[in-house]
Amino acid sequence: MTDQVLTEKQAKKEYEKGLKKAEILLADPDKLEKFLQKLERKLNKIPVMGETFSMVPTMISLVRSYVKKEYTEVPLGTIVGIISALIYILSPIDLIPDGIPVAGFTDDVAVLLICLKAGAEDDIIEYQKWRLANNKLI
Repeated sequence: MTDQVLTEKQAKKEYEKGLKKAEILLADPDKLEKFLQKLERKLNKIPVMGETFSMVPTMISLVRSYVKKEYTEVPLGTIVGIISALIYILSPIDLIPDGIPVAGFTDDVAVLLICLKAGAEDDIIEYQKWRLANNKLI
């Protein structure tokens, strides 16, 4: 698996596996916050991966704003889907290990793209507009 790119079908399967875990995590704000902090630490170690990965900090901010009830104009399904994708990114057990230069993050990008295609992209864009209009920084 390490010498090939994750297929869309495999990425979708990984995304869907995380949905139940995401619902459980969302139900516990303290665990969710610890998870988000751990994810942010990991992101600081990831080399630049383009536009898809650049959305991750906004996704983290959206989840936090939703949990704090600052921004609730997003479907619960989107929040669960975003958390599912974030769970995969943070997971130490990837289909393509993150330690492999460049290729190690292609599976993470594939799972993120599935999340965005599932409808999260439009909701993230709306959140970014809200954040700008309300002077909310990440």
